[in-house]
Amino acid sequence: MTDELPIEIWVDADACPVKDEVYRVAERHRLKVHVVANQPIGVPREPWIERVIVAQGPDVADDHIAAHAHRGAVVVTADVPLAARCVKAGASVLSPYGKPFSEDSIGMALATRNLMDELRSAGMTTGGPPPFGPKDRSRFLSALDLAIVRLKRGRGAL
Repeated sequence: MTDELPIEIWVDADACPVKDEVYRVAERHRLKVHVVANQPIGVPREPWIERVIVAQGPDVADDHIAAHAHRGAVVVTADVPLAARCVKAGASVLSPYGKPFSEDSIGMALATRNLMDELRSAGMTTGGPPPFGPKDRSRFLSALDLAIVRLKRGRGAL
């Protein structure tokens, strides 16, 4: 099929702990990476890595990523509302912890996120995410590689 968009990776870069892992997997698979942030961040100087700096403001980076999400794209984000938008667009979406967001799981993820937001708004201390460790990096690497292999197989590339 010649009208398919390329397999590429979009990274919601603000506070993303797995950018280096994304670069390693993307290089191995020869994929383009778009690193999106609303402030300058360092990225390796490689022709296949594009640093995208968007304007300041709430959800500007999210809007940019969501506008480019498509079947064949892998989006890396911890932002559940952004994940929902990208899943709806047909993208494969992973959290930095390696958890895939899918049509089957995104509704529960949004409900949980909204509940926690309401509890915090009511003054309850809910805590944050668990500390990010080596097992999380390993889980993410495996999940990203699997997502890319599935996309390639779906296109007859493997």
